[in-house]
Amino acid sequence: MYETATPSCGNKRLRSMTTSRGAVPANLENLHRGEEQLRDKALAIIASDVRLQLHLAFIEAAMDLADIFRQFDTEDEDLKVAQVLGMRTFNAFGASLKLTFTGYHQISALILRDVLETVFLLDLFASDRSLIERWRFADKKARMKQFSPVKVREALDDRDGFASKRRAEMYEMFSELAGHPTMKSDLMMRPQKHGDAVIGPFMEVAAFDAVVSEMGRLAIQVGEQINAFFPAEWSPGIPSRLAFAQRKRDWLATFYPTARK
Repeated sequence: MYETATPSCGNKRLRSMTTSRGAVPANLENLHRGEEQLRDKALAIIASDVRLQLHLAFIEAAMDLADIFRQFDTEDEDLKVAQVLGMRTFNAFGASLKLTFTGYHQISALILRDVLETVFLLDLFASDRSLIERWRFADKKARMKQFSPVKVREALDDRDGFASKRRAEMYEMFSELAGHPTMKSDLMMRPQKHGDAVIGPFMEVAAFDAVVSEMGRLAIQVGEQINAFFPAEWSPGIPSRLAFAQRKRDWLATFYPTARK
């Protein structure tokens, strides 16, 4: 059991503040209460929008795949890398959901850029697993030369024969709107498109919808790449894989009906 240290005489003022006002400053407590109120508004938005409900169901299915995959017991160090990267996406989705549900849409999108970068790396490793060992043992110089975000995107585009640079465009979108302090980054700090930027969290349908929708699109990529690493004979993983496949069919039928085969 952890024990708290007894404050020294030099901390009398600090001790007085924590006993009279509580352990957390009042302004931060008020901020938290406001965030919980925004979460209630987010739940109301979801309750009236079946599209958002489907996105969230699909995000949950991708997170479940990551959770089940990390439970596979293996001594394969390369496979452990894939498990850890899957766990990273789980944590990122959870944090991103928490943030957008409580009104921090820009920072939620910033975390989604991490998901995008991670899923690109998983995609590269899934197509050539020998690269995992090379990545594990690479020093910083070698890693940046072959596995920097831009190098990974270029390798995937070359592999797939893509000339459109769609992967780079997606990464740039997240960077411009959320990842870097640019003139465009304040767009996600505005409750109204042509209004002023605000400080603190806010709940607005368009911003919330945009973040959750992008999260849903990323979830399909994450789930597909994690699924590629599942040992085919591992029976405990089958229910989650089947559930993901069903969610994927439902999601594609709703958002991309002409793409169904």
